[in-house]
Amino acid sequence: MAFRRRNKSYPFFSQEFLIQNHADIVFCLVVFILIGLMFEATAKTAFLFILPQYNTTTLSPEGEVSLYHYGWKDCVTILFYFLITIILHAVVQEYVLDKVNRRLHLSKSKNTKLSECGQLCVFHLASSVWSLYLLITEGYLLNMSSLWENYPHAQLRFQVKFFYLFQLAYWLHALPELYFQKVRKEEIPRQLKYISLYLLHITVAYLLNLTRVGLVLLFLQYISELGFHVSRLVYFTNESHHKLFDVWAVVFVLTRMATLTLTVLAVGFGLARAENQGLDWEAGNFNTLLLRLAVLLMVCLTQAWLLWKFICFQLRRWREFRREQAARKRAAVKQPVRTLKRDSGHHENGVIKAENGASPRIKKAKAL
Repeated sequence: MAFRRRNKSYPFFSQEFLIQNHADIVFCLVVFILIGLMFEATAKTAFLFILPQYNTTTLSPEGEVSLYHYGWKDCVTILFYFLITIILHAVVQEYVLDKVNRRLHLSKSKNTKLSECGQLCVFHLASSVWSLYLLITEGYLLNMSSLWENYPHAQLRFQVKFFYLFQLAYWLHALPELYFQKVRKEEIPRQLKYISLYLLHITVAYLLNLTRVGLVLLFLQYISELGFHVSRLVYFTNESHHKLFDVWAVVFVLTRMATLTLTVLAVGFGLARAENQGLDWEAGNFNTLLLRLAVLLMVCLTQAWLLWKFICFQLRRWREFRREQAARKRAAVKQPVRTLKRDSGHHENGVIKAENGASPRIKKAKAL
């Protein structure tokens, strides 16, 4: 299975060979793990990679339900889906984004930005729909108090745990993609901040059993990011389209307000009034004053940083708009003014006289 066209062959195990064929190499590793399912001796180990671990069966009004908690074996599952996301990244890049780039004939820098926005659009769209589905099926939207009631939420349904494992796998895969996609050195610090913030927040929500609150916050964040990257894609195709950025600006501010309000309500007030205060590692209870303040500080500082970046982005757009307007005015002033050509001579008693005082010769009309 080849993901990229080979225009030139490179020596084995060289840097260019690894970059060009990394998706094929990863695909071979995934197939090797899947083959392990076919043999009884290796099936148990292969399932450790593919399926979430630490499940327990409990009785509920719906019947027997399998619930999951976290442990060190989740790292193995994350590793497998880390490989899967690298393959999916290569498929989207080769069969969608590269074809769009060839049709638009953009510059190299814009091609890089378009590829980044396209990858994030696909991921944010899928994650938004996935998280919204979980919020509806789990009933968190209709009962907001369930976000902090009955804490700790150590037992998760399969789909919720799988969602968190896949999120961690995706943002971990974004780190080696900086190398595979040959991202410029100037862009690496910005993307590292972006990736690190996602990994930090998702890991904290998963390990501190704040998965319900984290699910809502991720949905809000992905909706905002989806709007931003869609606006950038439209702008790259036609630079005169700016209106979607205005729509995204409204959505961004609303999601920041909703994120801060929900975090303070759930962590600052909801968990603070819960009966089970204290630290219990076995039960997964981390409802202490210090940890609540740490979570609130982390979320508030992140939102403040995002708002600062948003304000800088809007100011930059405003300055660019003013420069464009000034350039248009200067171009309009520099255009030469057209003057009407006047007849030589002067008028006397309504008759045009030549410069020497003689009347101009009147041409005879031709007979029809």
